[in-house]
Amino acid sequence: MQPTYSSSRILQPVRPWFVPFSLLVALILNYLPTSAWPWMPDWVALVIIFWSIREPRRAGMGFGFLLGLAMDVADASLMGQHALAYVLASYAAFSLSRRVLWFPLGLQALHVLPLLLIVQLVQFGVRAMPGVDLPGLTYFIGPFVGALLWWPLTFMLLLPQYQPLDRDANRPI
Repeated sequence: MQPTYSSSRILQPVRPWFVPFSLLVALILNYLPTSAWPWMPDWVALVIIFWSIREPRRAGMGFGFLLGLAMDVADASLMGQHALAYVLASYAAFSLSRRVLWFPLGLQALHVLPLLLIVQLVQFGVRAMPGVDLPGLTYFIGPFVGALLWWPLTFMLLLPQYQPLDRDANRPI
């Protein structure tokens, strides 16, 4: 008997353009003024973690570093703050990728939550070193919202890879 949380559908390989496109959309979402709200997740961190788990050869620490520098410039924060956090999260997600993929989406979100908290803690620590005013505890609400959004994000990012349900008699798979 197959568990109820797994899908019997076979995924097609991810298209090469889709990973950078989804990371660009996440960067644009982080550029919106709503990203300053305390309960908004860090979209770039969430998508980098997703692709580091699902497709570690297509997206990883390089994308994390470049998008982190772009976020540092956009936020006018210390140079390298986001880059360091994204690279560490990408490395940790890559290290846990084989383990995380064995779990259903709800438990995957519990694995992603510490990774998102690492991003916030690294940024918090780098921001605290030079003595900048520190944010309150509401700063740490975003990772919890990001973990809750793991299921819909996974569905949306995997949607282009699903094969059609109708079978073609000429194709064996």
